[in-house]
Amino acid sequence: MTHFSRRKFIITAGASATGALLVNGCSTGLNKSATSSGANSSAIPAVNSGTGDTPETAKATLGFIALTDCSPLAIAKEKGMFAKYGMTDVNVAKQTSWAVTRDNLELGSDRGGIDGAHILTPMPFLLTTGKITKGGTPVPMYILARLNTDGQGISLSNDYKELDIAAKAERLKAKVDERKAANQKFKCAVTFPGGTHDLWMRYWLAANGIDPMNDVDIVVVPPPQMVANMETKTMDAFCVGEPWNQRLVSKNLGFNAVTTGEMWKNHPEKALSMRADWVDKNPKAAKAVLMAVQEAQQWCDKDENKEEMAKIVSADKYIKAPASDIIERMKGNFDFGNGRTLQNSDLMMKFWRENASFPYKNHDLWFVTENIRWGYLPGDTDAKALVDKVNRSDLWKEAATAIGAPEAEIPKEDSRGVETFFDGIAFDGANPRAYLDSLKFKTA
Repeated sequence: MTHFSRRKFIITAGASATGALLVNGCSTGLNKSATSSGANSSAIPAVNSGTGDTPETAKATLGFIALTDCSPLAIAKEKGMFAKYGMTDVNVAKQTSWAVTRDNLELGSDRGGIDGAHILTPMPFLLTTGKITKGGTPVPMYILARLNTDGQGISLSNDYKELDIAAKAERLKAKVDERKAANQKFKCAVTFPGGTHDLWMRYWLAANGIDPMNDVDIVVVPPPQMVANMETKTMDAFCVGEPWNQRLVSKNLGFNAVTTGEMWKNHPEKALSMRADWVDKNPKAAKAVLMAVQEAQQWCDKDENKEEMAKIVSADKYIKAPASDIIERMKGNFDFGNGRTLQNSDLMMKFWRENASFPYKNHDLWFVTENIRWGYLPGDTDAKALVDKVNRSDLWKEAATAIGAPEAEIPKEDSRGVETFFDGIAFDGANPRAYLDSLKFKTA
């Protein structure tokens, strides 16, 4: 059975968290980031956070993983947006895996960890409930913003190119069954148990008649290591964010079956999340951080800035990948590596447009429900209460108003309505149980 037990969950997720060290610093105290000298940090005059008061602290340490959707944090640093709002000592610290991100959030900056992060949206809920922490100790978290929508992908080895696989992949099941019968299960890599990529992979398999718990093996691999592992043929498929799907195609090591917007258009992805105790202690500083990130999201989503953004985040201290593997998909141009292409597609990664930044509660409710579906959270979890505890859409609205976002760009409701997936299944946040009951494959 491929479903992660609690013991396997903790061991697998923590395997790469050696010493819980930050990549850009030592293991004690707040460290000066390798990115501390932003390219234009002196170009923008400092202003207050919109409250008339100075932030309680100018320091914050924010983790990120080498993925294109870390761009708002990188741009807020490089363009001086943190400093503009009084956060003059923000350390944007590269993490080697989501397990390391988890460990450093558990530590907090006072013990050499981090205060917040660019993070897989389900992780703050798993941290808050103590499901992924050492000893099961809860680490309460707040989600302050969604960092992006869309922009992930499911990719396969070239061995499966002749199957003409896309979102609908019925022909894959026969191959998976063949491998299972030969006691050589089809191996799928995801980035963290219960994280977004795990959920996209499981949903895609299940929608195509493949039982993620019994028909395949699901393993955890950090995002930057996905392509290398495909090259050594240690996996058949992976789900990860960009630019690693495009990098696979550029190196002719595999092809993309689907970009995740084809499964659920404008789906939520990463979040800006911070430890609740840090936000509660430093509410003005938290608002200033959020304002800077929102402004960076607006900047990233302007078409005229995308070339510069790709060049900035391609640097070794951020993604460490060619800008050419980043920019085209940011423009909506997809080469899937199997002859299929999309040009000027609206399935590109979004940071601000179409309310991409707003943390809709019904989206978080879906993530919590899916974690119940696969056994990462107990079946009796009060999903709505958990979402209300973690999701701080109220703070998002305050910050967006303070930076002068147009009223039309500040959602009035915490739900985007009923969401429909590529296989026709619908999720209504008003009745998540009906959604869960409608699904064939599940543990709950």
